[in-house]
Amino acid sequence: MNDLNVQLNSWLLLQRECLPLGVRADALLRTLQACPEVRQAFYLSWQPGTAIYSHEGGAPHLPPGFGDPLQASDQQLFERLQGEPSLDLGELRQLSCWLAGRLRRAGLSQGRALALELDKGRSGLLIIELQEGVGDAWLALLHGLLLALLESLPQQPRGSLLLGSDPQPSLLLDAQARPLQLNAALLALLGPQPLTTLRHWLPVNAEQLVRACLQQGRAIEEVEAQHQGQVLIWLFMPDLAEQRVLARARLATVQVQAEREAAKASRLYRLITENTTDLISRHTPDGLFLDASPASGTLLGYWPESLRGTPVQALFHEQDRQHLVDSAREALEQDGYHTMTYRIRHRDGHYLWFETASRAIRETYTGAVVEVVSVSRDITARVLAEENKRRLAEVVEANTDLVLFIDPGGRLTHLNPSARHALHIDERKPLPTLDTLLATDDLRRLHDTGWACADAAGVWSSEARLLPLGGLAPLPVSLVLLAHRGRDGEHYYSLVARDMTERELREAQQRRHQDELAHTARLVTLGELASGIAHEINQPLAAVVNYASASQRYLKHLGDNPQAADKVAQGLARITEHANHASEVIKRLRAFLRKGQRRMQALDMAEVAREAVRLCQWEASSWQVTIIEQLDDNLPAVYADRVLLEQVLLNLLRNAIEANRERHPGAASQIRLHSREVEGSLAIRVIDQGPGASAEQLGKLFTPFYTSKAEGLGLGLSMSRSIIEGFGGALEASPDSGGGLCLECRLPLGRGEDNE
Repeated sequence: MNDLNVQLNSWLLLQRECLPLGVRADALLRTLQACPEVRQAFYLSWQPGTAIYSHEGGAPHLPPGFGDPLQASDQQLFERLQGEPSLDLGELRQLSCWLAGRLRRAGLSQGRALALELDKGRSGLLIIELQEGVGDAWLALLHGLLLALLESLPQQPRGSLLLGSDPQPSLLLDAQARPLQLNAALLALLGPQPLTTLRHWLPVNAEQLVRACLQQGRAIEEVEAQHQGQVLIWLFMPDLAEQRVLARARLATVQVQAEREAAKASRLYRLITENTTDLISRHTPDGLFLDASPASGTLLGYWPESLRGTPVQALFHEQDRQHLVDSAREALEQDGYHTMTYRIRHRDGHYLWFETASRAIRETYTGAVVEVVSVSRDITARVLAEENKRRLAEVVEANTDLVLFIDPGGRLTHLNPSARHALHIDERKPLPTLDTLLATDDLRRLHDTGWACADAAGVWSSEARLLPLGGLAPLPVSLVLLAHRGRDGEHYYSLVARDMTERELREAQQRRHQDELAHTARLVTLGELASGIAHEINQPLAAVVNYASASQRYLKHLGDNPQAADKVAQGLARITEHANHASEVIKRLRAFLRKGQRRMQALDMAEVAREAVRLCQWEASSWQVTIIEQLDDNLPAVYADRVLLEQVLLNLLRNAIEANRERHPGAASQIRLHSREVEGSLAIRVIDQGPGASAEQLGKLFTPFYTSKAEGLGLGLSMSRSIIEGFGGALEASPDSGGGLCLECRLPLGRGEDNE
């Protein structure tokens, strides 16, 4: 009931203030809608020109009637209401008028149509539809009440605080913050919502505000409230005489949103300014610092406070200063924008490379530059990187190695001058394909393993031969394939080739020198084994002499001794056997002393080892040293030069004999010679019973000219290791569990160019 009173008072206020008819009609209909008996209400005013009743305000309208709207007329209804101001809706539906058809189409039948003039002298019609089961007897009382109120309005005082014509939403509140009256703007703001939703539009502490306003006798302003996306700023003004408060609102949605966006933008700008790694600064047209972001401390070592009032040109490098000032001033005057790269001094004294973008702020009317805003960043790393890239490019171009750049598709994109010169590629002609520059085997190896290895590990290397254009001789090179990836994800390769022609010549010469030295060493070895060799030759020669003398004696008694002929034949056979044995010894010695290029071939290691044992057997026997052979006959073949391998084994055996003689002078001792297959290689061990070697001696054992013998040169083991490594193998020394020394020679199995 209180809401009905408030709305009724609000409608009367609007009537008294003579607001537009549509506003007053909407307020009246809102008041009637607050009655629980009323389902719908419509207010229509008489239109003399068209002789129909038409809706007023923004409330829902009745649907159009039947027939041609141009022929519509409510004249019969108008005349009926002149004598009968209240008409049942059922009777009205039976009249022959336009409004009757509208009621029939809307389905309105229970209620009444009441003649009511909201404007003096202008007929109006109030149509009220009642709820089901509600009688219409009270409508007569309602009609009379409305007419009485309208008649009394001219006599009511107009001194109310609430102005119905106020464009801002307003309402009167009592001391308990209950609404008394609402103006039209507030009613329009509420729209179809019930009056109970008014509390959502008021501040949440409206009751406290009203109490404080009346108690303190002062206005309270700028109180914010939000509802349905709208922002209202309320002003509470006290009426102390009546103990009422006028609450007046101002729609500030756009303003508040703009202020919040501005505050948000300001916070964002401050956040960016304070946290950006770039230096943001403001300057006068002459270059004086007005302000700077905190990044100045990180970049230049100056805090913003110390930069204010400082001319920026004082920090420029002296070689750049005048040019920068002139070019910047001219560009800002003409274009309003300028970007420059320069050197600037850090507080510590060193210089940095900066890139600065400046924009001129102009005076609105004259267009004169009044301020300059600049954004600067440290590009020292970029400048140094570009300088390093330039230097690297110069190095690549000046490099004597061949450098070829290749795209992911395998096409050549660039060659340095050395590569063009070595491969005879003219700068004016298109680059050839990589296939034409590599031999077939090298190209297959590159495709099979090179690209994948470079992509996975970043680098791949190999020995190859490049084929210059024009049918020239192949160029032996050492290839290094590098995979590169740029910042933008660009993928490419570089092929660096070093000319190995001189190295191959040096290696060939080195092999010749090594072979000469090995031949000399063999001569020395045979000189040291001369007595044993002489003994091995003298034995068959002495036997030949003995058998020849015996044969001569048998020939003298050939006539009287029937067995003499058989004895002579046996003697000649033994002479032939011992002569062949001497010949084999000399043949082995000549083979051992062979001089010339290496002849790499598949060898039976056991056979070569037994031959070396024969050469030193007499020396071993003279010192009571027994060589125990533990060699298998089914060992896999190794690929090496027979003479050099035999020389190495002989050297190892003689070193073992010397070691045994040193530890067991005048006593019997043993040397073990055995073989085994280990991880794809064949190992043959020579194990002595000598004094062994300390850790320090083991580290120097293969050093040239290092020896523990009084008369030794220290070249035997060093040369032996070089020979074995030339075959792709290894020669190592280690202590034996029995106290002696173990020398192990390992050679790769099978035959192949890689072993060579």
